Amino acid sequence: MPNKGIPADDLNRVDLTDPSTFLRTDMEDFWRRVRTEQPVYLHPATDRGSPFWVVSRHADVMAVLQDAERFSSQPGNMMSSLHKPGGDPAAGKILALTDAPRHNAMRTILLKAFSPRIRKGVTDKLQQRVDQILGHAVGTGTFDFAKEVAEVIPMGTICDLLGFPSTDHKYVLDLSREAVSADDEGQTEEDVWLSRNELLIYSQEIIETRREDPQDDLISAMATCRINGEPMTDDEVVVNCYGFILAGDHTSRLAMVGALLAFAQHPDQWRALKEGRISIASAVEEIVRWTTPAMHIGRTATADVTIGGQTIRKGEHVILWITSANRDESVFPDPHRFDLARTPNKHLGFGFGPHFCFGSYLGRAEIAAVLKTLVSRVDRIELTGDPKALYSTFLRGYSSLPVSLIAGPSTTE
Repeated sequence: MPNKGIPADDLNRVDLTDPSTFLRTDMEDFWRRVRTEQPVYLHPATDRGSPFWVVSRHADVMAVLQDAERFSSQPGNMMSSLHKPGGDPAAGKILALTDAPRHNAMRTILLKAFSPRIRKGVTDKLQQRVDQILGHAVGTGTFDFAKEVAEVIPMGTICDLLGFPSTDHKYVLDLSREAVSADDEGQTEEDVWLSRNELLIYSQEIIETRREDPQDDLISAMATCRINGEPMTDDEVVVNCYGFILAGDHTSRLAMVGALLAFAQHPDQWRALKEGRISIASAVEEIVRWTTPAMHIGRTATADVTIGGQTIRKGEHVILWITSANRDESVFPDPHRFDLARTPNKHLGFGFGPHFCFGSYLGRAEIAAVLKTLVSRVDRIELTGDPKALYSTFLRGYSSLPVSLIAGPSTTE
């Protein structure tokens, strides 16, 4: 069980590079204290890497995210990659790890490829997939929502967008899960490395096929586009596929799982949604804020900058803790209350600024599709076992959630 409090002199001893910290510490209490007592502080070096600045308040996180000139994403945007010598190997190739002006050109090309026509085709399949997968689970007794529903839906959507064959969706899902987060403490760095490389090799094979025979999908768009007159290299297309797979999976997947858990724990909010007193659009935003699946975003200072009264020197790493910013009392009244009607809701669950999440439209659509099916077919949501928390310094959520979905008397399959 998490500790119920942190002594005043122990805030700086909380090791944010250790995944077990997030399982054994009351992080809500920790971040509340940090926002008040030391909103920007230097986390000491550990055996996992060098020191880094911790930024916890909403306003400070926004200030860094919108200042792409003085805070670069290119060396890496995750704490784990920034700790590696030389930074992230995808730097300057993947959209999320590319600075202006190339980032702007890449984003413009990809947004054109992500056309309303392509999006409609993907979202039409999405609702059908949700109705089929989730509909079959209603009234069947206990099942694992995380593994049997939430894992399948986002990956199917991103695979449809990229153009991966439906027969390969489970394979891609398994690799992506192993590449970014360990369900168990026993997973090794070699396991993660192998999964990432398998995913890259698989994407390369699809890219080669699309260069010869372009289709109406995002891989074809990347494989055939030109940025400043030059085609994207195979390496660039491969790592961008990898980035879209990971980003397209974890936020909506973990948000869905967190939503089911929150509905079970807050039945009043479920009833308000079920009875139409709260809109699905409003509910989606609060679910993303409440769950905040991606806990942090990393940046590297390109000049000396003062944030929150602290001077960050050129070359120093900054970790922006979205999980804290989304509970900032100065922005969210009663932030520890799950309130589906919350408005305004200026959460940072999809980031902010030039690197605002490229796939936020799909992420919202996936969560909304699940909510629509739940509202139309489910009367009660009951927990039937303990959820299993992820072992990660980056992702927040659950890899297992045993539930039972009870159909209403007038619900039809």
